[in-house]
Amino acid sequence: MAIYTAGHLRSIRVIVTGGGTGGHTYPALTTIRTLRARLAAAGTAPDILWVGVAHGLEAGVARQEGIPFTAITTGKLRRSPNLHEWGRNLADAFRVPLGIVQAVMVLVRARPDVVFSTGGYVCVPIGIAAWVTGTPLVMHEQTLMVGLANRVLARLADRVLLSHESSVAHLPARAKLRAVVTGNPIRPEILAGDRDRALAAYHLDPRLPLVYVTGGAQGAVQVNDLIADILPGLLPRCQVLHQCGDHSFHRMRQVSAALPEHLRSRYRVVDYVHGELPDVLSAADIVVARSGAGTVAELTALGKACVFIPLIPTGGDEQRRTARHLADAGASRMLAGSDASADRLYQEIMALLGRPERRRELADAARRHGRPHASTAVAGAIIDAAGRYRS
Repeated sequence: MAIYTAGHLRSIRVIVTGGGTGGHTYPALTTIRTLRARLAAAGTAPDILWVGVAHGLEAGVARQEGIPFTAITTGKLRRSPNLHEWGRNLADAFRVPLGIVQAVMVLVRARPDVVFSTGGYVCVPIGIAAWVTGTPLVMHEQTLMVGLANRVLARLADRVLLSHESSVAHLPARAKLRAVVTGNPIRPEILAGDRDRALAAYHLDPRLPLVYVTGGAQGAVQVNDLIADILPGLLPRCQVLHQCGDHSFHRMRQVSAALPEHLRSRYRVVDYVHGELPDVLSAADIVVARSGAGTVAELTALGKACVFIPLIPTGGDEQRRTARHLADAGASRMLAGSDASADRLYQEIMALLGRPERRRELADAARRHGRPHASTAVAGAIIDAAGRYRS
């Protein structure tokens, strides 16, 4: 049930919490933008307060976006800690109760209609404070496995939003009844790329298949090393646009300079792809990438033929689990552990270059796993929870 006044959505007060990493922060930001757009179309606007830690990524993002921000104290529970981290766990155990008290005070002052949480340890005090004050809590899990903080909050949340169907099995029994699979919010501009713009921006040949290689914003040394080894064999069959990160940029420029002259123009290396990313993804025939939650959400929504090289280890081995889930469903290829070799990557890319029908099969299967309208579904759940609270 939405909130209506004289046929229009009424403004709602929302506390957003989530951060620590981009995987938690950017889905929250995308949801805020979608919520604002939806309410703006109804002639109103949400009253939003982002609550996080003072030096977290979320603080900087909120400041850049002009979103009011409040910091609280909290602690992090480190799984499988060493002796040093046991001491940090003990110190943080005393910070959590302080964070809960601060969170309750924030909620009492702000009187939100709903709290929206995207995960990370900062969410636990706010989630508990929502339960204490009787404020609806809507939580979202981006990854296939349910993170530790969200396993705690799932017991308290009014609505548990998930990115994957298979995540339901990882919830506490009672939380499963409140679970809805929405997908992971992605930026709408990702879906509106223009192939021709990418070809023009990077001086690419429209007659050649394009392999886009990315290790994320910071690049990935493992991925860069593998690509450097196989470029001379790949380039006679395709062109490669490689986002390598700032750390490896100088080295990959040297790799480019050492290529045979007749192949050099087929390799474009950049440290970072900025606003052109939607265009680049639109143009790519094959994507070689890590398998973080945000990357996977974007690539499946677009329906891209992908070779995933998961970062190992990650919390809960999440990247490998996600890549394995898609590979088992025929929606991607995956190289991990001893399989993540230059020879195997070369074989995988060459097989896809040689079989366009196989690329289409992977892309179609990936698209069936994608949820391009996830942010709209998440924003709708927030509005719905606020409406039930007011009614």
